[in-house]
Amino acid sequence: MTEPARILVVGGGYVGMYTALRLQRQLRTELRAGTVEIVVVTPDPYMTYQPFLPEAAAGSISPRHVVVPLRRVLDRCRILIGEVGSIDHAKRTASLSTLATEEEGTGGIELTYDELVLAPGSVSRTLPVPGLADHAIGFKTVEEAIGLRNHVIEQMDIASSTRDPAIRDAALTFVFVGGGYAGVEALGELEDMARYTARYYHNVKPEDLRWVLVEASDRILPEVGETMGKYAIRELRGRNIDVRLETRLESCEDRVAVLSDGTRLPTRTVVWTAGVKPAPVLAATDLPLNERGRLRCTAHLAVEGVEHAWAAGDAAAVPDVTSGEPGKECAPNAQHAVRQAKVLAENIAASLAGRPLTEYAHAYVGSVASLGLHKGVAHVYGRKLKGYPAWFMHRAYHLSRVPTFNRKARVLAEWTLSGLFKREIVSLGSLEHPRAEFELAAAPPPDHGDKPSS
Repeated sequence: MTEPARILVVGGGYVGMYTALRLQRQLRTELRAGTVEIVVVTPDPYMTYQPFLPEAAAGSISPRHVVVPLRRVLDRCRILIGEVGSIDHAKRTASLSTLATEEEGTGGIELTYDELVLAPGSVSRTLPVPGLADHAIGFKTVEEAIGLRNHVIEQMDIASSTRDPAIRDAALTFVFVGGGYAGVEALGELEDMARYTARYYHNVKPEDLRWVLVEASDRILPEVGETMGKYAIRELRGRNIDVRLETRLESCEDRVAVLSDGTRLPTRTVVWTAGVKPAPVLAATDLPLNERGRLRCTAHLAVEGVEHAWAAGDAAAVPDVTSGEPGKECAPNAQHAVRQAKVLAENIAASLAGRPLTEYAHAYVGSVASLGLHKGVAHVYGRKLKGYPAWFMHRAYHLSRVPTFNRKARVLAEWTLSGLFKREIVSLGSLEHPRAEFELAAAPPPDHGDKPSS
Protein backbone atom coordinates (compact mmCIF):
# COMPACT_ATOMS: atom_id res chain seq x y z
CA MET A 1 0.00 0.00 0.00
CA THR A 2 1.22 3.53 -0.82
CA GLU A 3 1.80 5.97 1.99
CA PRO A 4 -0.88 8.67 2.35
CA ALA A 5 0.01 12.20 1.28
CA ARG A 6 0.92 13.96 4.55
CA ILE A 7 -0.02 17.59 5.11
CA LEU A 8 2.05 18.97 7.99
CA VAL A 9 0.55 21.98 9.76
CA VAL A 10 3.04 23.73 12.04
CA GLY A 11 1.12 25.70 14.67
CA GLY A 12 -2.30 25.43 16.28
CA GLY A 13 -3.27 29.09 16.46
CA TYR A 14 -5.73 30.99 14.24
CA VAL A 15 -4.24 29.92 10.92
CA GLY A 16 -3.18 26.43 11.98
CA MET A 17 -6.54 25.47 13.47
CA TYR A 18 -8.75 27.07 10.82
CA THR A 19 -6.65 25.68 7.97
CA ALA A 20 -6.73 22.15 9.40
CA LEU A 21 -10.46 22.48 10.11
CA ARG A 22 -11.18 23.56 6.55
CA LEU A 23 -8.89 20.87 5.13
CA GLN A 24 -10.60 18.07 7.00
CA ARG A 25 -13.88 19.24 5.49
CA GLN A 26 -12.49 19.73 1.98
CA LEU A 27 -10.64 16.38 2.02
CA ARG A 28 -13.06 14.27 4.04
CA THR A 29 -13.31 11.68 1.23
CA GLU A 30 -9.52 11.37 0.98
CA LEU A 31 -9.15 11.22 4.76
CA ARG A 32 -11.76 8.47 4.97
CA ALA A 33 -10.01 6.52 2.20
CA GLY A 34 -6.61 6.94 3.87
CA THR A 35 -4.96 8.64 0.89
CA VAL A 36 -4.36 11.89 2.82
CA GLU A 37 -3.18 12.51 6.39
CA ILE A 38 -3.24 15.84 8.23
CA VAL A 39 -0.73 16.24 11.07
CA VAL A 40 -0.87 19.30 13.33
CA VAL A 41 2.19 20.03 15.48
CA THR A 42 1.53 22.59 18.21
CA PRO A 43 3.03 23.38 21.64
CA ASP A 44 -0.42 23.49 23.28
CA PRO A 45 -3.45 21.21 22.86
CA TYR A 46 -5.69 24.24 22.34
CA MET A 47 -6.09 27.38 20.27
CA THR A 48 -6.19 30.61 22.29
CA TYR A 49 -8.67 33.26 21.16
CA GLN A 50 -6.38 36.16 22.06
CA PRO A 51 -8.90 39.05 21.78
CA PHE A 52 -10.61 37.60 24.87
CA LEU A 53 -7.44 37.56 27.01
CA PRO A 54 -8.14 41.00 28.56
CA GLU A 55 -11.62 39.88 29.62
CA ALA A 56 -10.21 36.65 31.01
CA ALA A 57 -7.71 38.70 33.01
CA ALA A 58 -10.54 40.87 34.32
CA GLY A 59 -12.63 37.84 35.26
CA SER A 60 -15.45 38.51 32.77
CA ILE A 61 -14.77 35.21 30.97
CA SER A 62 -13.57 31.91 32.40
CA PRO A 63 -10.07 30.98 31.14
CA ARG A 64 -11.25 27.62 29.78
CA HIS A 65 -13.71 29.42 27.49
CA VAL A 66 -10.94 31.52 25.91
CA VAL A 67 -9.33 28.38 24.48
CA VAL A 68 -10.58 25.83 21.94
CA PRO A 69 -9.54 22.16 22.40
CA LEU A 70 -7.88 21.06 19.17
CA ARG A 71 -8.54 17.34 19.59
CA ARG A 72 -12.28 17.98 19.75
CA VAL A 73 -12.41 20.38 16.80
CA LEU A 74 -9.87 18.61 14.60
CA ASP A 75 -11.18 15.10 15.19
CA ARG A 76 -9.97 13.81 11.79
CA CYS A 77 -6.44 15.20 12.19
CA ARG A 78 -3.48 13.76 14.04
CA ILE A 79 -2.47 16.16 16.83
CA LEU A 80 1.14 16.12 18.07
CA ILE A 81 1.89 18.24 21.14
CA GLY A 82 5.42 19.44 20.59
CA GLU A 83 7.61 22.00 18.88
CA VAL A 84 9.27 22.03 15.48
CA GLY A 85 12.92 22.97 15.86
CA SER A 86 13.95 23.09 12.21
CA ILE A 87 12.66 22.34 8.72
CA ASP A 88 14.58 21.10 5.69
CA HIS A 89 12.05 21.69 2.95
CA ALA A 90 14.42 20.47 0.25
CA LYS A 91 14.24 17.03 1.89
CA ARG A 92 10.61 17.49 3.03
CA THR A 93 11.52 16.80 6.67
CA ALA A 94 10.79 18.58 9.95
CA SER A 95 12.69 17.98 13.18
CA LEU A 96 10.45 18.14 16.21
CA SER A 97 10.41 17.34 19.89
CA THR A 98 7.40 16.20 21.93
CA LEU A 99 6.69 15.64 25.60
CA ALA A 100 7.51 11.96 25.05
CA THR A 101 10.90 12.56 23.39
CA GLU A 102 12.10 14.40 26.49
CA GLU A 103 11.01 11.49 28.70
CA GLU A 104 12.56 8.91 26.38
CA GLY A 105 15.83 10.80 26.00
CA THR A 106 16.15 9.65 22.39
CA GLY A 107 16.38 13.10 20.80
CA GLY A 108 14.09 14.74 18.26
CA ILE A 109 11.81 13.11 15.72
CA GLU A 110 12.28 13.46 11.96
CA LEU A 111 8.84 13.79 10.37
CA THR A 112 8.48 13.66 6.59
CA TYR A 113 5.70 15.47 4.74
CA ASP A 114 4.35 16.18 1.27
CA GLU A 115 2.72 19.57 1.86
CA LEU A 116 3.87 22.08 4.50
CA VAL A 117 1.70 24.73 6.17
CA LEU A 118 3.70 27.12 8.31
CA ALA A 119 1.49 28.87 10.85
CA PRO A 120 3.60 29.15 14.03
CA GLY A 121 2.32 32.65 14.78
CA SER A 122 4.47 35.14 16.64
CA VAL A 123 6.21 35.63 19.96
CA SER A 124 6.70 38.73 22.11
CA ARG A 125 9.24 41.16 20.71
CA THR A 126 11.53 42.09 23.55
CA LEU A 127 14.35 44.62 23.76
CA PRO A 128 17.57 44.50 25.77
CA VAL A 129 16.07 46.41 28.68
CA PRO A 130 17.91 45.72 31.97
CA GLY A 131 15.71 43.73 34.34
CA LEU A 132 13.03 42.98 31.73
CA ALA A 133 13.55 39.22 31.66
CA ASP A 134 13.59 39.04 35.47
CA HIS A 135 10.61 41.21 36.38
CA ALA A 136 8.27 41.83 33.41
CA ILE A 137 5.09 39.91 32.57
CA GLY A 138 3.95 39.21 29.01
CA PHE A 139 0.38 39.15 27.71
CA LYS A 140 0.12 36.68 24.83
CA THR A 141 -1.13 33.49 26.50
CA VAL A 142 -4.06 32.58 28.72
CA GLU A 143 -1.59 31.54 31.42
CA GLU A 144 -0.05 35.03 31.38
CA ALA A 145 -3.50 36.68 31.49
CA ILE A 146 -4.63 34.70 34.54
CA GLY A 147 -1.22 35.06 36.17
CA LEU A 148 -1.45 38.84 35.72
CA ARG A 149 -4.94 38.93 37.26
CA ASN A 150 -3.74 36.96 40.28
CA HIS A 151 -0.68 39.18 40.53
CA VAL A 152 -2.69 42.44 40.53
CA ILE A 153 -5.00 41.25 43.30
CA GLU A 154 -2.01 39.91 45.24
CA GLN A 155 -0.39 43.36 45.07
CA MET A 156 -3.55 44.86 46.53
CA ASP A 157 -3.35 42.31 49.35
CA ILE A 158 0.27 43.30 49.99
CA ALA A 159 -0.61 47.01 49.99
CA SER A 160 -3.49 46.39 52.38
CA SER A 161 -1.38 44.53 54.93
CA THR A 162 2.02 46.29 54.83
CA ARG A 163 3.04 49.06 57.22
CA ASP A 164 5.82 50.26 54.90
CA PRO A 165 4.66 53.18 52.68
CA ALA A 166 7.35 52.43 50.06
CA ILE A 167 6.21 48.82 49.68
CA ARG A 168 2.59 49.95 49.50
CA ASP A 169 3.29 52.52 46.76
CA ALA A 170 5.31 50.02 44.70
CA ALA A 171 2.59 47.37 45.04
CA LEU A 172 -0.10 49.79 43.84
CA THR A 173 1.88 51.05 40.80
CA PHE A 174 1.21 49.17 37.56
CA VAL A 175 3.28 49.96 34.45
CA PHE A 176 2.17 48.77 30.98
CA VAL A 177 4.63 49.12 28.10
CA GLY A 178 3.06 49.25 24.61
CA GLY A 179 0.07 51.21 23.35
CA GLY A 180 -1.28 48.69 20.86
CA TYR A 181 -4.36 46.49 21.25
CA ALA A 182 -2.87 44.14 23.83
CA GLY A 183 -1.52 46.84 26.12
CA VAL A 184 -4.47 49.22 26.01
CA GLU A 185 -7.16 46.53 26.33
CA ALA A 186 -5.33 44.71 29.13
CA LEU A 187 -4.78 47.97 31.01
CA GLY A 188 -8.39 49.10 30.53
CA GLU A 189 -9.91 45.82 31.73
CA LEU A 190 -7.56 45.34 34.69
CA GLU A 191 -7.95 48.95 35.86
CA ASP A 192 -11.71 48.42 35.79
CA MET A 193 -11.37 45.17 37.74
CA ALA A 194 -8.96 46.61 40.33
CA ARG A 195 -11.09 49.72 40.88
CA TYR A 196 -14.08 47.48 41.59
CA THR A 197 -12.01 45.18 43.82
CA ALA A 198 -10.78 48.13 45.92
CA ARG A 199 -14.25 48.55 47.45
CA TYR A 200 -13.66 45.34 49.42
CA TYR A 201 -10.43 46.63 51.04
CA HIS A 202 -10.79 48.82 54.11
CA ASN A 203 -7.57 50.75 53.44
CA VAL A 204 -7.15 50.68 49.63
CA LYS A 205 -9.06 53.20 47.55
CA PRO A 206 -9.27 53.36 43.73
CA GLU A 207 -7.33 56.64 43.72
CA ASP A 208 -4.46 54.90 45.56
CA LEU A 209 -3.78 52.75 42.50
CA ARG A 210 -1.41 54.23 39.93
CA TRP A 211 -1.65 53.03 36.33
CA VAL A 212 0.95 54.08 33.77
CA LEU A 213 0.87 53.39 30.02
CA VAL A 214 4.23 53.86 28.26
CA GLU A 215 4.24 54.18 24.45
CA ALA A 216 7.30 54.94 22.31
CA SER A 217 5.34 56.57 19.46
CA ASP A 218 3.15 59.68 19.51
CA ARG A 219 -0.18 57.79 19.52
CA ILE A 220 -1.93 54.68 20.79
CA LEU A 221 -4.20 52.23 18.97
CA PRO A 222 -3.07 53.29 15.47
CA GLU A 223 -5.43 50.70 13.94
CA VAL A 224 -8.55 52.69 14.93
CA GLY A 225 -7.30 55.94 13.41
CA GLU A 226 -5.89 59.16 14.81
CA THR A 227 -9.22 60.62 15.98
CA MET A 228 -10.28 57.54 17.92
CA GLY A 229 -6.75 57.13 19.25
CA LYS A 230 -6.89 60.64 20.72
CA TYR A 231 -10.31 59.88 22.20
CA ALA A 232 -8.88 56.73 23.80
CA ILE A 233 -6.12 58.81 25.41
CA ARG A 234 -8.66 61.28 26.79
CA GLU A 235 -10.79 58.42 28.11
CA LEU A 236 -7.84 56.76 29.85
CA ARG A 237 -6.53 60.00 31.31
CA GLY A 238 -10.05 60.78 32.54
CA ARG A 239 -9.74 57.63 34.66
CA ASN A 240 -6.48 58.95 36.18
CA ILE A 241 -4.37 56.64 33.99
CA ASP A 242 -1.00 58.22 33.27
CA VAL A 243 -0.43 57.94 29.49
CA ARG A 244 3.18 58.68 28.50
CA LEU A 245 3.66 59.12 24.74
CA GLU A 246 7.05 59.22 23.00
CA THR A 247 8.50 57.54 26.07
CA ARG A 248 10.45 54.29 26.45
CA LEU A 249 11.20 51.94 29.28
CA GLU A 250 14.95 52.21 29.93
CA SER A 251 15.24 49.77 32.83
CA CYS A 252 13.20 47.85 35.37
CA GLU A 253 16.03 46.53 37.55
CA ASP A 254 15.56 46.34 41.32
CA ARG A 255 11.79 46.74 40.88
CA VAL A 256 12.16 50.33 39.65
CA ALA A 257 10.80 51.28 36.20
CA VAL A 258 13.07 53.97 34.73
CA LEU A 259 11.53 55.84 31.79
CA SER A 260 13.30 57.78 29.04
CA ASP A 261 11.86 61.06 30.35
CA GLY A 262 13.74 60.55 33.61
CA THR A 263 10.81 59.30 35.67
CA ARG A 264 11.60 56.56 38.21
CA LEU A 265 8.63 54.44 39.27
CA PRO A 266 9.11 51.92 42.10
CA THR A 267 6.78 49.11 41.00
CA ARG A 268 6.27 45.41 41.38
CA THR A 269 4.34 45.15 38.07
CA VAL A 270 5.70 45.75 34.58
CA VAL A 271 3.56 44.36 31.75
CA TRP A 272 5.36 44.13 28.39
CA THR A 273 3.12 44.33 25.31
CA ALA A 274 5.48 46.22 22.98
CA GLY A 275 4.88 44.28 19.80
CA VAL A 276 5.55 40.82 18.42
CA LYS A 277 8.03 39.14 16.07
CA PRO A 278 7.84 35.99 13.91
CA ALA A 279 8.30 32.65 15.64
CA PRO A 280 11.96 31.52 15.86
CA VAL A 281 11.29 28.36 13.82
CA LEU A 282 11.08 30.44 10.63
CA ALA A 283 14.77 31.27 10.90
CA ALA A 284 15.53 27.53 11.18
CA THR A 285 14.16 26.72 7.71
CA ASP A 286 15.54 26.88 4.18
CA LEU A 287 12.60 29.00 3.05
CA PRO A 288 12.85 32.64 1.83
CA LEU A 289 12.29 35.35 4.49
CA ASN A 290 11.86 39.10 4.16
CA GLU A 291 13.75 41.74 6.12
CA ARG A 292 11.34 41.35 9.06
CA GLY A 293 11.86 37.62 9.29
CA ARG A 294 8.48 36.69 7.78
CA LEU A 295 8.02 34.19 4.94
CA ARG A 296 7.83 35.70 1.48
CA CYS A 297 4.49 34.58 0.05
CA THR A 298 2.46 35.01 -3.09
CA ALA A 299 -1.16 36.16 -3.18
CA HIS A 300 -2.07 32.45 -3.40
CA LEU A 301 -0.52 32.03 0.10
CA ALA A 302 2.22 29.79 -1.30
CA VAL A 303 5.79 30.44 -0.19
CA GLU A 304 7.47 32.42 -2.96
CA GLY A 305 9.62 30.39 -5.33
CA VAL A 306 8.99 27.11 -3.49
CA GLU A 307 6.60 24.27 -4.24
CA HIS A 308 4.47 22.46 -1.66
CA ALA A 309 5.02 25.11 1.06
CA TRP A 310 2.28 27.43 2.29
CA ALA A 311 1.93 30.09 4.98
CA ALA A 312 -0.43 32.72 6.35
CA GLY A 313 -1.02 34.88 9.40
CA ASP A 314 1.74 36.45 11.49
CA ALA A 315 4.41 34.24 9.90
CA ALA A 316 3.66 35.29 6.31
CA ALA A 317 4.29 38.42 4.29
CA VAL A 318 1.24 38.25 2.00
CA PRO A 319 0.72 40.89 -0.74
CA ASP A 320 -2.35 43.07 -0.21
CA VAL A 321 -3.89 42.92 -3.68
CA THR A 322 -6.82 45.14 -2.64
CA SER A 323 -4.66 48.16 -1.76
CA GLY A 324 -3.44 48.96 -5.26
CA GLU A 325 -0.04 49.84 -3.77
CA PRO A 326 2.90 47.73 -5.04
CA GLY A 327 4.75 46.02 -2.22
CA LYS A 328 2.09 46.60 0.43
CA GLU A 329 1.44 43.57 2.66
CA CYS A 330 -1.56 42.41 4.66
CA ALA A 331 -1.40 43.39 8.32
CA PRO A 332 -0.56 40.47 10.63
CA ASN A 333 -3.83 40.44 12.56
CA ALA A 334 -6.70 38.07 13.33
CA GLN A 335 -9.00 39.65 10.73
CA HIS A 336 -6.68 38.56 7.92
CA ALA A 337 -5.53 35.32 9.57
CA VAL A 338 -8.99 33.75 9.75
CA ARG A 339 -9.82 34.66 6.15
CA GLN A 340 -6.41 33.62 4.87
CA ALA A 341 -6.82 30.20 6.49
CA LYS A 342 -9.97 29.57 4.46
CA VAL A 343 -8.28 30.44 1.14
CA LEU A 344 -5.15 28.56 2.16
CA ALA A 345 -7.04 25.32 2.83
CA GLU A 346 -8.97 25.62 -0.44
CA ASN A 347 -5.75 26.23 -2.38
CA ILE A 348 -4.03 23.20 -0.85
CA ALA A 349 -7.03 21.03 -1.76
CA ALA A 350 -7.04 22.53 -5.25
CA SER A 351 -3.31 21.91 -5.63
CA LEU A 352 -3.71 18.24 -4.67
CA ALA A 353 -6.52 17.90 -7.22
CA GLY A 354 -4.71 19.84 -9.97
CA ARG A 355 -7.22 22.72 -9.96
CA PRO A 356 -6.31 26.43 -10.34
CA LEU A 357 -5.53 28.41 -7.19
CA THR A 358 -7.37 31.44 -5.79
CA GLU A 359 -5.75 34.74 -4.78
CA TYR A 360 -6.33 36.03 -1.26
CA ALA A 361 -8.08 39.39 -1.45
CA HIS A 362 -9.69 41.10 1.53
CA ALA A 363 -10.00 44.83 2.09
CA TYR A 364 -9.35 45.80 5.71
CA VAL A 365 -12.72 46.86 7.15
CA GLY A 366 -11.51 48.51 10.35
CA SER A 367 -10.87 47.77 14.01
CA VAL A 368 -12.56 47.74 17.39
CA ALA A 369 -10.96 47.99 20.83
CA SER A 370 -12.25 47.72 24.38
CA LEU A 371 -11.19 50.22 27.05
CA GLY A 372 -12.89 48.38 29.89
CA LEU A 373 -16.47 47.57 30.82
CA HIS A 374 -18.94 49.55 28.64
CA LYS A 375 -16.12 51.61 27.11
CA GLY A 376 -14.46 51.26 23.71
CA VAL A 377 -13.46 52.76 20.36
CA ALA A 378 -14.15 51.56 16.83
CA HIS A 379 -13.41 52.59 13.26
CA VAL A 380 -15.32 50.23 10.96
CA TYR A 381 -16.28 50.80 7.30
CA GLY A 382 -15.32 54.46 7.71
CA ARG A 383 -17.66 54.98 10.68
CA LYS A 384 -16.23 56.06 14.04
CA LEU A 385 -17.84 54.89 17.26
CA LYS A 386 -16.89 55.44 20.89
CA GLY A 387 -18.15 54.58 24.35
CA TYR A 388 -20.90 52.01 24.79
CA PRO A 389 -21.73 51.48 21.07
CA ALA A 390 -18.07 50.71 20.30
CA TRP A 391 -17.82 48.39 23.31
CA PHE A 392 -20.99 46.57 22.24
CA MET A 393 -19.65 46.23 18.68
CA HIS A 394 -16.37 44.87 20.09
CA ARG A 395 -18.22 42.15 21.99
CA ALA A 396 -20.60 41.31 19.15
CA TYR A 397 -17.79 41.03 16.61
CA HIS A 398 -15.59 38.78 18.73
CA LEU A 399 -18.53 36.64 19.83
CA SER A 400 -19.23 36.00 16.15
CA ARG A 401 -15.58 35.11 15.52
CA VAL A 402 -14.77 32.86 18.47
CA PRO A 403 -14.69 29.27 17.12
CA THR A 404 -17.43 26.67 17.77
CA PHE A 405 -21.02 27.15 18.86
CA ASN A 406 -20.07 25.62 22.21
CA ARG A 407 -17.69 28.49 22.98
CA LYS A 408 -20.08 31.15 21.70
CA ALA A 409 -22.85 29.89 23.99
CA ARG A 410 -20.58 29.66 27.03
CA VAL A 411 -19.11 33.13 26.53
CA LEU A 412 -22.56 34.65 26.02
CA ALA A 413 -23.82 32.91 29.18
CA GLU A 414 -20.90 34.27 31.19
CA TRP A 415 -21.45 37.79 29.93
CA THR A 416 -25.12 37.51 30.86
CA LEU A 417 -24.33 36.24 34.36
CA SER A 418 -21.66 38.90 34.92
CA GLY A 419 -24.29 41.53 34.15
CA LEU A 420 -26.62 40.07 36.78
CA PHE A 421 -24.15 39.32 39.56
CA LYS A 422 -21.10 40.95 41.11
CA ARG A 423 -17.56 40.46 39.80
CA GLU A 424 -15.38 37.73 41.24
CA ILE A 425 -12.41 39.23 43.09
CA VAL A 426 -10.59 36.05 44.06
CA SER A 427 -6.88 35.59 43.42
CA LEU A 428 -5.80 32.00 42.79
CA GLY A 429 -2.06 32.58 42.66
CA SER A 430 -1.41 29.15 44.15
CA LEU A 431 -2.49 27.65 40.80
CA GLU A 432 0.93 28.61 39.45
CA HIS A 433 2.62 26.46 42.13
CA PRO A 434 0.11 23.70 42.91
CA ARG A 435 2.60 21.44 44.74
CA ALA A 436 4.04 24.15 47.01
CA GLU A 437 1.83 23.41 50.02
CA PHE A 438 2.28 19.62 49.73
CA GLU A 439 6.06 19.97 49.38
CA LEU A 440 6.10 22.05 52.55
CA ALA A 441 4.00 19.47 54.40
CA ALA A 442 6.12 16.56 53.14
CA ALA A 443 9.47 18.19 53.93
CA PRO A 444 11.35 16.75 56.94
CA PRO A 445 11.04 18.82 60.09
CA PRO A 446 13.93 21.20 60.76
CA ASP A 447 16.70 19.86 62.93
CA HIS A 448 16.94 21.97 66.09
CA GLY A 449 19.70 19.87 67.63
CA ASP A 450 19.47 17.55 70.65
CA LYS A 451 16.56 18.16 72.96
CA PRO A 452 17.64 19.34 76.40
CA SER A 453 17.44 16.67 79.07
CA SER A 454 14.71 17.08 81.62
